[in-house]
Amino acid sequence: MNEPFSKAPAGVVPGLPTPYKDRKAGLVVFGIFTILLGCLAGLVVLLMGVGLAAAEKTPEAQPPIPPMMAFLPGFVIYGALAVALVWLGIGSIKARRWARALLLIFSWSWLGSGLLGMAIMAFLLPTLRASMNASIAASMAANGTAGQPAPPPAAIGVMLVVMLLFWGVLFVILPAVWTFFYHSRHVKATCQARDPVRRWTDTCPLPVLGFSLWLAVSVPMMLLMPLAGHGVIPFFGMFLSGLPGSLFCLVLAGLWGAAAWWLYKLEPRGWWLMFIALLVFGTSGLLTFAQHDLTDMYGQMGYTAAQIEPLKATGMMTGKWMSWAMGLIMVPFLIYLLWIKKFFRRPA
Repeated sequence: MNEPFSKAPAGVVPGLPTPYKDRKAGLVVFGIFTILLGCLAGLVVLLMGVGLAAAEKTPEAQPPIPPMMAFLPGFVIYGALAVALVWLGIGSIKARRWARALLLIFSWSWLGSGLLGMAIMAFLLPTLRASMNASIAASMAANGTAGQPAPPPAAIGVMLVVMLLFWGVLFVILPAVWTFFYHSRHVKATCQARDPVRRWTDTCPLPVLGFSLWLAVSVPMMLLMPLAGHGVIPFFGMFLSGLPGSLFCLVLAGLWGAAAWWLYKLEPRGWWLMFIALLVFGTSGLLTFAQHDLTDMYGQMGYTAAQIEPLKATGMMTGKWMSWAMGLIMVPFLIYLLWIKKFFRRPA
């Protein structure tokens, strides 16, 4: 994804051989598969709608916030993803420059999150095994079959292997294929020749553009937090909630929006804002989860002890686990942020 600024192509001169291999057919094929991915995301939205309908019929299982508010972030995320992937797939079929750039950013992000997820899952493998044992035991107790023998350890191991393989295919192999295709110089040249108009994606290096876009996507997520989670957010050893937490979410949304715009414009203040924010809010989260478990956060969100107990059984609700997870996520982000610093050097 580390590409220089794209210059407006001169086009293909009639009578001269093209200096690249035309990948129009590949752009059509990958565009169709991208549209299918968008349809899959749309299917997730439909399934969530079924889950919402079921939740509204079982008041005793409902979260402490209205079911629609609880499902709202998922509807927004997967709904937007479905629309974006269909739009990008059509753009790929038409060999648009912006579609190729955005699909490369998407595939790199998809691959990066998959590799990070694999690393976290490998690190937490013992915890995952204990979590699955606890979940099976809780399910057997709920179904009145607590006296029956639990599945052997080998069966749990097979389930974990299947889960890891599924994750590897969906979040590592598939995005690697997408990345390999859209990163090709032949694909880039094909899109430049067939779409000779300079696009908005050409004015910013792709590594910076990707970071800017993900920040922009985080803005509506922050705005949804007061609705979907009572505005509960870690803050230097405590949890803000209610009106203070909601106002803080609004402030963060404004900061992320400003940073996204400044990064896109290659203004150094955008980089410095994100660098300082990562250090400050990372420290805030680590300090908070050094003193509190995730169960404390869910308690402030209004969940009852009965609703929290199944979550505690997974073994992944401790502050120690959350601190490790935050560290595994923060370090790659900090490295990435330091890497893109080179794009913000003022010209001599």
